[in-house]
Parts: sequence; C-alpha cells; structure tokens
Amino acid sequence: MTSTAPQEGRRERKKRETRLRISDIATGLFLDRGFDAVTIAEIAEAADVSVNTVYNYFPTKEDLFFDRAEEVIDRPSRFVRERLPGQSAAEAVLGRLREEIEDRSVYAGVTEGYDKFVRCIHEAPSLLARMMLMQYQTAERLTATLAEETGAEPDDPMPQLVAGELVHISNQLFRGATRAIGAGMSPERTAIDALRKLNTYEKLVSECFLKYAVKPG
Repeated sequence: MTSTAPQEGRRERKKRETRLRISDIATGLFLDRGFDAVTIAEIAEAADVSVNTVYNYFPTKEDLFFDRAEEVIDRPSRFVRERLPGQSAAEAVLGRLREEIEDRSVYAGVTEGYDKFVRCIHEAPSLLARMMLMQYQTAERLTATLAEETGAEPDDPMPQLVAGELVHISNQLFRGATRAIGAGMSPERTAIDALRKLNTYEKLVSECFLKYAVKPG
C-alpha cells in the first residue's frame, strides 16, 4: 500500500532544522547563564543567524524557552482523544502519566538534570508567568475536549471539573519529581515516590471521576 502522507520538502526541512538549532542553542545558553541574562542578539550570533531570523521563528524570548508549548498544552487532550474503547478520560491521562514516570520521561520530570530547567523557570518571573498560563491553557483545552467527547451541555460542570483535577494531579507530581531530583534523589527513587503518590491520588478521587467519559466500545 502506498503511503498518502505528505513528504517534507527541502525548504520545510531546512526551516525545521534551523528552528531546532536556534532553540537548542538558546536552551543551552539559558540553562548555563539564566534566562534573563541572555539576549536575543547573543542567541542569534551563537546560532549564526540574524536577530530577525530568530524573531521570525520565535516572536518572544519566552517562546524560545518553551519551544514545545503547543505539544505540552495538547498532550492531555490528545491522550483523551486517543483513549481505547472502554477507557475513561482519567484512565487515559493517568495511565500515560504512569508510563512516563516508569520510563523516566522528561515529561514527568523524572530525569537527571531536569531540575536545572525548572530552576531556570523559577528564577525568571516572565517564564513562571508563561508556565502558569500554559497550565491554564492545558486545562481549558482539556475541558473543551471532554465536552466534545461526551456531548456535554454548556452548563454541565463535569468537563471543567475533571479537566482541572487531571491537570492538577499531573502538575503536583511533576513539581514533586523535579524538587526531589534537585535535592539529589536518584531518578529511580524519585519514580518510585511519584508512583506511590499517583496511587494515593487514585484512591482519594471518586469512582465518578475515574470513570468519566468512557469511550464507547
């Protein structure tokens, strides 16, 4: 069977590679010197591009730091959309979170050295504000996804309540993991602790929450 997926052209590939190179170089500078201490001009020089080129790919310096913001914001919604028949929204999101913890994924914060990334955020007010905005946008998008998946009426509070709780649980586990890594705990021990907390969360929440938005079989 012939694939119908569009192939990436040379121009698109070069643009993607340039964007990635600028982002990688900027991240290295931010982690080494701090977000506020690095200028766009320094990033452009290090990446061997013009300042205008940097701004063409990243309208703000915060966009450079959170270069995968859209992916992060959409992740819980994507997990819900891709859930298996018979699986609820919570089972899909928390199940993927469990897998990421077990795999020592960067998305769960259970990665050696990831505390440097989080510390950089907390040392820069603009990054901290952007991260809080991203968390809000994640919950809002998940609310819309749940409402669409369940056909909920506009005045139904369940999509917003379930989305808010799922994002809250994910954020709590992420913050706990990065704090533990920053304090010197090994990724292995941090993962064990995060899984224990996740098990506790699941015991505390109601069956109504855990079984909300089950995908039809």
